[in-house]
Amino acid sequence: MQRSFLAQNPSVMWFIALLALFTLTVTLLSEVTGIGWISTSFVKTLGKTLCLCLIAIAMDVVWGYCGILSLGHFAFFGIGGYAIGMWLMYARTEGIVLESLANQPLPATAQEISDAIGNQIFGVVGSSEFPLIWAFADSLALQLLMVMLVPGLLALVFGWLAFRSRVTGVYLSILTQAMTLALSLYLFQNDSGLRGNNGLSGLQNIPGYEQVPQATISIIFFLTSATALGLGYFFFAWIVSGKMGSVVRGIRDNEARVRFLGYHVESYKLFVFTTTAVIAGIAGALYYPQAGIVNPGEIAPIASIYLAVWVAIGGRGRLYGAVIGAAFVSLLSSWFTGGGAPDVNLGFYVVQWTDWWLVLLGLSFVAVTLLFPKGIGGLFDMFVRKQS
Repeated sequence: MQRSFLAQNPSVMWFIALLALFTLTVTLLSEVTGIGWISTSFVKTLGKTLCLCLIAIAMDVVWGYCGILSLGHFAFFGIGGYAIGMWLMYARTEGIVLESLANQPLPATAQEISDAIGNQIFGVVGSSEFPLIWAFADSLALQLLMVMLVPGLLALVFGWLAFRSRVTGVYLSILTQAMTLALSLYLFQNDSGLRGNNGLSGLQNIPGYEQVPQATISIIFFLTSATALGLGYFFFAWIVSGKMGSVVRGIRDNEARVRFLGYHVESYKLFVFTTTAVIAGIAGALYYPQAGIVNPGEIAPIASIYLAVWVAIGGRGRLYGAVIGAAFVSLLSSWFTGGGAPDVNLGFYVVQWTDWWLVLLGLSFVAVTLLFPKGIGGLFDMFVRKQS
């Protein structure tokens, strides 16, 4: 008798149960309930961490399971943020403009309103006209569609061109990094239509909810991020299990043999690459309203390299390992760079962690690679085997 998916993968239920318990605990201890043991700013930090865990899972599937070391997946994350950020900026600016024009003797025309909105948004780069890419910025439904559609199409086109040419290994990694760099450099230009290096800001102000306290907004985004992470974990666990999971891991271990067995390797790789890009876009759309700003620096190649480091530290080839790595590094980064870690006075030099955090992260990556090649998740596996 064939067992169900959850029976074959009990770790999925364990993960979802722990995530639900964590979510409930944070909610009850937040300022929304009046207890206030967890501040609103830290709730936002936890919400952003859950989004980073989601993209880390996507990275683990494409790298840890399929063997494609993509150094461009954070670009899809940033695109998702830009897509939702366009609607947030447009709707918020529209409300401000309509309120300011309400007291005029004559009602403003649609063109005057559009020009005023454009001037408010693009005045910082010396323009007032809406670029073509803002054509759907006034529609939340269409921008939500763009959150998934744009990263998916970009990954589909790029992946089709790369995989059909059978580019693999380090060459493919370089191509993904080049794609990310090109996109980042383009967005830095003022005429890109996305405000250049200023990016999109004020995203934490949700149109229509101006009177709602930030404590409530933050917990809503936290709950949404937790739901997305749970669904994403379940979805990817289903993807990497069964026959498809076996083929995907086979491509990672010996692509030529899988092709010899009659499988269309390029189709599997393209499916994984595109699907993970879409999920990365969704994660970005949830992350940046909590961060409040998105700019081209978020899409720079170094961000995707950090993502690979998170997965490596957590243990690639294990979905929960990617979550552990992303959460561990993200929370430590917030502590070290946010002033939580005390400076260390060596007498001849004062170590300030805001300056030395990246050095510590690099040393941690080297240490984990040399001493624990299977990452933190591998240590957890060893502990479970010893207990059993």
